[in-house]
Amino acid sequence: MAAALDDANQARSSVATRSWRNEQTITLQAVEAAAAETGPVDESAPPSTRLREKRRRKDRRALILAKSAVCFLAIAAFLAAGGAWGAKAWYNSKFNQVAALDEESADIKDAPAQLGDENFLIVGSDTRAGQKREHGETGIGTESKIAGARSDTVMLAHIPADRARAVVVSFPRDLEVTRPKCAKWDAKTGEYSSEDVPEAKTVKLNTAYAVGGPRCVTKLIQQMTGLRMNHFVGLDFNGFRDMVNAVGGVDVKIDNPIVDRELGTIAAEAGTLRLDGKKALDFVRARKVAGDPTADYGRIKRQQQFIASLLGKTMSREVLLDATKLTGFVSAFTSATFGENIGVDEMLTLAQSMQDMNDDTIEFMTVPTSGYANERGNEVLLDFEGDQLFHALIENGPLPGSELEEAQKKPGDQDQAQPSAQPTG
Repeated sequence: MAAALDDANQARSSVATRSWRNEQTITLQAVEAAAAETGPVDESAPPSTRLREKRRRKDRRALILAKSAVCFLAIAAFLAAGGAWGAKAWYNSKFNQVAALDEESADIKDAPAQLGDENFLIVGSDTRAGQKREHGETGIGTESKIAGARSDTVMLAHIPADRARAVVVSFPRDLEVTRPKCAKWDAKTGEYSSEDVPEAKTVKLNTAYAVGGPRCVTKLIQQMTGLRMNHFVGLDFNGFRDMVNAVGGVDVKIDNPIVDRELGTIAAEAGTLRLDGKKALDFVRARKVAGDPTADYGRIKRQQQFIASLLGKTMSREVLLDATKLTGFVSAFTSATFGENIGVDEMLTLAQSMQDMNDDTIEFMTVPTSGYANERGNEVLLDFEGDQLFHALIENGPLPGSELEEAQKKPGDQDQAQPSAQPTG
């Protein structure tokens, strides 16, 4: 036992040392960048101007150093909490591992071009198992009323090897697809059977999870996109609200009141809306909002907005420097999360990549569709435009319809322009 504790302490010390070295490097780079931005003081300027310039540079460097110090303290707090809980291995052991990936699939296109890319397939399950027992009436139904589990939310978070941008692509749950043959999945036990569910044409995307679980969703998305899924993150409703409550709620900005025909009034007026766990759940699930004819697209936009806000709150000083909130969030997250190739390192990569970016480097969008339901009540993917989007992600090229793509077009290309993916951010 003593030897094991010594090994654990040495491991934490090693992690802390590496983190400190990395933070020191970041801090020095930040200071150098700040100096480069401010530039040299103009000695030919009047004394009062030079004095103001020197003060501005001093204030700028102080701000950089203060931010770096806060970041360092946040890392230290995270490591200290990790020591109390038995280090990072304890966190990782709490994630529910479920077979989901097939990184050697023949459906993956141009595999060498995707080396180093991180693709997180994020699926929110609408299983109601345990809903009434643990949380009372929530407005989303219970297992007795709605059996089984479907993928209520499907998002692909793509972070290329150079980490220069992030693209989050949402797939409407009513997207019409050809569902591949998949092993049958039991949502209650989280196990696959030896029985196969045959291929089915012109069905909704959310049926893939219902019949074949994570593996079937991964297989379907890889067939559609050609992208290699190397992380699968599944979330259930019960733990979702606990995560929000653990960080003290999340703020989102809305342009109009949100009144849903089934869930009732979610926001009575426009402005900043504070969401607790229950209200957050209603916010991302509302599909019948008054004045919103898009249904799924309005819902997708709210989901993307909320995820960005939750990640921002989780990576903020308010949470990282508060042991109680940090512990509560990690416990709620690991309890509610299932999948493959997910752990502390992977989730920090996703959270930090999105948190550190701005509107110029992170793009939220929805796969290009016809924009209306067909006779089967399904959204139809626009194949040509979809291929353009997925090719741009694989090759890390400009996104369809972006300013960079427009700038790179050759003369005459305007005549052949096609509709692009629908941005929702």
